[in-house]
Amino acid sequence: MAIRNIRLKGDELLGKKSREVTEINGRILELLEDMVQTMHEADGVGLAAPQVGVLRRLVVIDVGEGPVKLINPEITESEGSVTEIEGCLSVPDYVGEVTRPESVTVKALNEKGEEIRIVAKGLYRKALCHEIDHLNGILFTDIAEKIYTQDQYDRIMEARAAEKEAATKGEN
Repeated sequence: MAIRNIRLKGDELLGKKSREVTEINGRILELLEDMVQTMHEADGVGLAAPQVGVLRRLVVIDVGEGPVKLINPEITESEGSVTEIEGCLSVPDYVGEVTRPESVTVKALNEKGEEIRIVAKGLYRKALCHEIDHLNGILFTDIAEKIYTQDQYDRIMEARAAEKEAATKGEN
């Protein structure tokens, strides 16, 4: 197991479409484990193989319930839409407002080569959409409606919290 370098925005590899995995072998399993270790080391909730320099359709996600390793994931169904803030390990210090489905169904293979189906909402859904976008050469900055530096966003959130607190005090 090894911590891998995360590619950053501007790296041309991040704009390329990943190839399907046709054989699950020791190298693929080792890469998936390296990706989990790299994601945890960087305090992320998801990581796609292109982010560590490998153009293969591999994704790892951990939203607090343990790591999930997906091979050749694809969204087969989606419903609704919601706009939320998201960031990316490949685009440090920036966040953006991105509209994604409210729920998704994803088909993929697990490490044993078994087909699995995931129905997801919330953070898990957002991570799946975000990481599958990476496999198609799409960064959140490519589809964001607004982009903020982390400092700008933090100031906006602090101002909103202060307004809410002032409004609450005014009601009493």
